[in-house]
Amino acid sequence: MVVRERKIEVLPIVSPLKVIDYRTLKKGSGWWLAVVLVESWGKRNIGLYLWQRKKDGRWHRKQKFTIHTKEKWGLISEAVEDLMRDMG
Repeated sequence: MVVRERKIEVLPIVSPLKVIDYRTLKKGSGWWLAVVLVESWGKRNIGLYLWQRKKDGRWHRKQKFTIHTKEKWGLISEAVEDLMRDMG
């Protein structure tokens, strides 16, 4: 078993969202893709974030998709798995 040390980075997410945990899926070439567990007003959600590095060096959000409940994730993951069968 390989244990990987996780680099702690400050994600470009602003208040009132509080980052609880995250996983970077890809970062480089001016793009950063991450899955983030956030808390806001006492509720937790999972967001899929895509940021782009601008000329000023800061990361700016390009896209965000939020998963609010386990039930919603079940529907999403089932649909994706169904479509992946046709990818070949």
